[in-house]
Amino acid sequence: MQAAVERFLKYLRVERNASTLTTKSYREDLTALAEYLNDSRGECPSPGEITTLDLRGYTAAMHAADYAKTTIARRLASMRSFFRFGQREGWTKSNPAKPLRNPRKGRSLPHCLSSSDLKKLLEAPPGDGPMGLRDRAILETLYSAGLRVSELVGLNEGDLDFDEGIVRVRGKGKRERLAPVGSFAARALRRWLRVRPRSPREPKGADAPVFVNKFGRRLTTRSVGRMLEKYLAITGLDGRTTPHTLRHSFATHLLDRGADIRSVQELLGHKSLVTTQIYTHVSTAALRSAYERAHPRAR
Repeated sequence: MQAAVERFLKYLRVERNASTLTTKSYREDLTALAEYLNDSRGECPSPGEITTLDLRGYTAAMHAADYAKTTIARRLASMRSFFRFGQREGWTKSNPAKPLRNPRKGRSLPHCLSSSDLKKLLEAPPGDGPMGLRDRAILETLYSAGLRVSELVGLNEGDLDFDEGIVRVRGKGKRERLAPVGSFAARALRRWLRVRPRSPREPKGADAPVFVNKFGRRLTTRSVGRMLEKYLAITGLDGRTTPHTLRHSFATHLLDRGADIRSVQELLGHKSLVTTQIYTHVSTAALRSAYERAHPRAR
């Protein structure tokens, strides 16, 4: 089983250009399956010996342990992909995960911040020191360009084009897109780059990381999360807020102010419009205002 998993993960990295986070998630999901099979059957069978009945038992065990529906759905998707690869490689004749259905998920709306709360957050980092300038540039860029935190920490100096007001972003599956950067974010980035520490261990020139720690090393996604937690405590804003909340807020505010959903899809780098449609929720007041502007007999 372990050898098959390693071949599958190599396929994801090499042929599918999967990110480090994606391959890490697949590894964790398939390791959890192997541990369950080892406990339930006394030993982990080879992938070709795993049956749909085994996987139904695993799914039932996850439900009994009160796993989140999103977690169960993700693990089922991982199993389907793994056994589909096995069919291609010839070590299983069928995909035992194919008959399994995902649990029905409630459609929860993404948490986002109001414009006034965002203003409070963006202005929280102090402007009199390098780390404060960096933190403000991070928050401004996340919100201005609607970036995922992994995309933000992956930015290099050569990805910034201040003349055109855009950044080149490497998203999921190594797909690239161009994202606009507003004047507030551009100004914050320029101020940060003037004081950014340099490390001899990091690349120079166009490949130099944009966001670094005080030693000049590229920031991690966890570092950005800890930084945000600090400013949430200072401002007293909703503790549910994460770096991804700024991306949710970016999309929601654009749609609330009249941007069309196709444009927002492109800006977010979503492959499917269905993914973007969750942001189409708007306030009753906004709906009423749109109705009164557009309907000939609204007034």
